[in-house]
Amino acid sequence: MNPHIIITCAVTGAGDTVGKNPHVPVTPRQIADAAIEAAHAGATVVHCHVRDPQTGKGSRDPALYRELMEHIKASGVDVIVNLTAGMGGDLEIGPDERPCDFGPGTDLVGPLTRLVHVEELLPDICTLDCGTLNFGDGDTIYVSTPQALRVGAKRITELGVKAELEIFDTGHLWFSKQMIKEGLLVDPLFQLCLGIPWGAPADTTTMKAMVDNLPLGATWAGFGIGRMQMPMAAQAMLLGGNVRVGLEDNLWLDKGVPASNGSLVERVIKLIECMGARPMTPAEGRVKMNLKKR
Repeated sequence: MNPHIIITCAVTGAGDTVGKNPHVPVTPRQIADAAIEAAHAGATVVHCHVRDPQTGKGSRDPALYRELMEHIKASGVDVIVNLTAGMGGDLEIGPDERPCDFGPGTDLVGPLTRLVHVEELLPDICTLDCGTLNFGDGDTIYVSTPQALRVGAKRITELGVKAELEIFDTGHLWFSKQMIKEGLLVDPLFQLCLGIPWGAPADTTTMKAMVDNLPLGATWAGFGIGRMQMPMAAQAMLLGGNVRVGLEDNLWLDKGVPASNGSLVERVIKLIECMGARPMTPAEGRVKMNLKKR
């Protein structure tokens, strides 16, 4: 069991959650306020996407990320910032016998374009989604090919930003270790992402199998989506890892009770403390994750 827990709060994703919970933040200011709320509640790290303020859909506009970061910095809150670099991998296959007639959900760009905001803002951490995945029951695929991943990993390392490797299935973990072997990544973090259809399921057996295949001494966290958020947090802690909560992954505190990012952080801290551990402060988290001073 891990007695000292890094808590990541994923405050808003790119999914279709706007309007399903009144606390889902949309504008850069709202997302920053949600991150600040999570930090005050006890989060060590805040993981942030941005959304188009007009439509609420996920965006990769560097100006929105810049505004987000400026608001967080101006608040004076001490928190580790983790920006997604996963936008730009969506491919919506065309219908029926016309698979190459890509749908309106397609947003597919190269690996360096996915990192434009990271290049400019140099956050503490950025994510690297480590493989292609059938994403849900429709025709959308998240595309992240081996060669594109090599390019992205190399650039993240050159920038001195800590890579958090998003692992949605066992093959993603296998290739992550290959990139480390090739010298493209140095001391990355691992995030085991469970329960996203159709990646790895959110259960004990799957998480344990992934943990058993992590590099020796790796710093890692795990999460489940929806109602499996807290059970998978407990499971990750028991297996020696860290935890992630937040409205990106789960909208509900209890049945029929909408969550906020702060309430989810408070809930997981209660869980951690009941199990005899404690959350890490951002200062402690920086040491644990070997983050560069900026």
